[in-house]
Amino acid sequence: MKQFYKSKSLLRLSFLFIVLFSVISVVNSCKDDDDDEFTDHIVQFEAKIVNGGPATPPPTTFSKFKTVVTQVGTSSNTIFDPPGFTWTSGEFFVNSSQSQLNLAANAELLHADSKLTVTIWIDGEIAETATVEGAGTKSVSVAHSFLEL
Repeated sequence: MKQFYKSKSLLRLSFLFIVLFSVISVVNSCKDDDDDEFTDHIVQFEAKIVNGGPATPPPTTFSKFKTVVTQVGTSSNTIFDPPGFTWTSGEFFVNSSQSQLNLAANAELLHADSKLTVTIWIDGEIAETATVEGAGTKSVSVAHSFLEL
């Protein structure tokens, strides 16, 4: 009876399979490394007061901001007494690796139908918005996460 596989042939064949499997594993693992996990986004924060009350109030009876607080990742910024009825941060780039955006504002609203609205814009679209209505000191905040849960 003739031996079909010799031990040398079997050794070469197994070595070939091991090398082939190793090459395929390395190629597949490198494909995943090429994909960028994080991307840059254009972000803008906005806080707005709608005064409410009479159509032409006296100049001393306007609602006003007290503070606006922004946070990108772990870096926060507080603005005290910003002027006007609309505050915007201007556009800036944020990498999605920062994961969390927060915006909070509080204002002294004078009329029952006055509104305080905060909005986070991402890539030109509204990502998060919240509104509070009423008279007195009112606060509102929103948060946006780039992490998909």
